[in-house]
Amino acid sequence: MKLQFLGATDTVTGSKYLLRCGAHNLLVDCGLFQGYKPLRLRNWNKLPVRPADIHAVVLTHAHIDHSGYLPLLARQGFQGKVFCTPATADLCRILLPDSGHLQEEEAEYAGRHGFSKHARPEPLYTKEDALRCLKLLRPVAFGKAFEPVPGVQARLSPSGHMAGSSFVRLDDGTRSVLFSGDIGRPNDPVLKPPVAMDGADYLVVESTYGDRLHPPADTLDALARVINRTAARGGVVVIPAFAVGRAQSLLHSIGQLRARGLVADTPVYLNSPMAANALHIYEKYQSELRLSPDECEAMAMLPQIIDTPEQSRSLNTRKGPMIIIAASGMATGGRVVHHLKAFAPHKRNTILFAGYQAGGTRGATIAGGATSVRIHGEEVPIRAEVAMLDSLSAHADAAEIVQWLKGFKAAPRTTFITHGEPAAADAMRQRIEHELGWACHLPYYLETVALK
Repeated sequence: MKLQFLGATDTVTGSKYLLRCGAHNLLVDCGLFQGYKPLRLRNWNKLPVRPADIHAVVLTHAHIDHSGYLPLLARQGFQGKVFCTPATADLCRILLPDSGHLQEEEAEYAGRHGFSKHARPEPLYTKEDALRCLKLLRPVAFGKAFEPVPGVQARLSPSGHMAGSSFVRLDDGTRSVLFSGDIGRPNDPVLKPPVAMDGADYLVVESTYGDRLHPPADTLDALARVINRTAARGGVVVIPAFAVGRAQSLLHSIGQLRARGLVADTPVYLNSPMAANALHIYEKYQSELRLSPDECEAMAMLPQIIDTPEQSRSLNTRKGPMIIIAASGMATGGRVVHHLKAFAPHKRNTILFAGYQAGGTRGATIAGGATSVRIHGEEVPIRAEVAMLDSLSAHADAAEIVQWLKGFKAAPRTTFITHGEPAAADAMRQRIEHELGWACHLPYYLETVALK
């Protein structure tokens, strides 16, 4: 068995791991690169294996940096099955067509306004490409053994990162490999904690927060303070949020604050049809959540849903106080960038980031203290307050990852540390080596290793 790292090395995006199992090729995750332009350009590169020669894909979860390359893979000739949990399949049916639509929309906008270097900018793939690839999805329940390719047994276990997210364990009878995907937090207010795992011969583990600890601050208190001081200025709180996972956590938290009388009944707008649809999926898979059916219903009923582009544009003409939750989470595209153009230049408003901002993204630029940011070919001044809510992150921090690893019955032969910026990945390596005494390796892009 050989493992090749096609993404998520020296970066938190583009997760793709190719397992060559005898005559069969198996891909674990199939994500898009995001962030810095050199990384995004990798999405256009040919894979080191023909898509038609990949026999199956197993997804850890539905986020675009883990699933977003699927439409392109299928368009290029992949015809195998894509195995994932039922919730991941349902969420992919929302996320992937939206991803294709956004890329078409951005290509068209760039062409129409002339800020692309290309005379006729083309999307990486289209909404139609995404809809076609959905036919390949094969849902598998948590805990049920299946055979993605002949001779390899697979099992999915809850990882607590979002609805449907899973650890993927593969075993060919000689050796086993465990892929963490993204590891959730043990005390997430919405999701049940990651399950304990016995381990495997080889481990591929994420390191998004490998060099830091989440602040001990009370999430609700921190969120209340941001909302209240912005409302006192008559301002707007703009929250770039991942449509699946983060948006739901935010709505639940705001609902709790309202119920306790800690914030006023400020209007809350959910400007993401995708996030609105995801609310219903979270209700459908309520058994994976800490929330009761009543709490799920309350979360879904809290916001005013913005459906059309016209409704979205009209928000930019309204005055605060109000709260706008819109995708994307790193402000790389979608409706939130239009809200940033409208509200970022004014001191009374607040831009609130509630999750990790990958290097090279617009969100990272703003969070890093930039006085302006480029949107649609023009410089937009950042005069609004910029706030961070790291405690709402859906990723385990360094200590939480190590605590999960301590549940293994034996040390893996090798632990491959991926899905982190260089500093975070190396800090995670040092921590695992020093605290657990495990052999670790930081793979490089396109590296192939033999799993003996």
